[in-house]
Amino acid sequence: MSSRRASVIIVALAVLAVIIGGAVVRASMGPGALTESSDDTRIPGAPVVAFYGDSYTLGTGASDPSKRWSSIIAAERGWNEVNPSVNGLGFVNNRDRLPEGGDLVDAVIASDPDILFVTMGLNDNFSMPEKSDEVHSAIVSDFAKLRSALPETRIIVVEPFWYTDERPQSLATISGWVAAEARVIGAEYIEGASHWIEGHPEWMADDGLHPNDEGYAQMARRMDDELNSRGL
Repeated sequence: MSSRRASVIIVALAVLAVIIGGAVVRASMGPGALTESSDDTRIPGAPVVAFYGDSYTLGTGASDPSKRWSSIIAAERGWNEVNPSVNGLGFVNNRDRLPEGGDLVDAVIASDPDILFVTMGLNDNFSMPEKSDEVHSAIVSDFAKLRSALPETRIIVVEPFWYTDERPQSLATISGWVAAEARVIGAEYIEGASHWIEGHPEWMADDGLHPNDEGYAQMARRMDDELNSRGL
């Protein structure tokens, strides 16, 4: 093979790697283009409702973003949904998945929401107990920052979701920290969400990690009950 031809092949492979790599990054970030109401679909004068969450709020495993629980409850209530949630994200875990210089807390603050849902904590279980101090500190910091920047926003903190019937001790620990900081900032707290899809393997997607459409529909029903009881 000539050196000229070899150089061409190497360049072509490099370009292909960049293309594939970009696709992988976009896939890991989820359907970003569909996470916020566009100008065409935004309802004038309707409440802006933001979601700070991981794959269970992004809707990974659903056949379409409209099937995720956040979009179901937003559509039912006529809300303008802002949902920049990220696969695998925790208060500490996988923060490097965010765009360079980006921060999900800053993103939801920038949307100036009337209502904010915080549905984080599942993925931090995979760093416990080694990073327990770091996780706890991040929860305190995030909640304080959200309340300071959004003093008039109604903040609803949800017990971290969970995906298996087996429950690690760390789940109770993280849930306790989340509940405590919700009280500190005067947020509402929805308890029991880690049990919402428990005992129903038929509600899980083929990956065995995320809900399918029926699973998200069930989560939406449970969330709907909680919100109805709060007058939302």
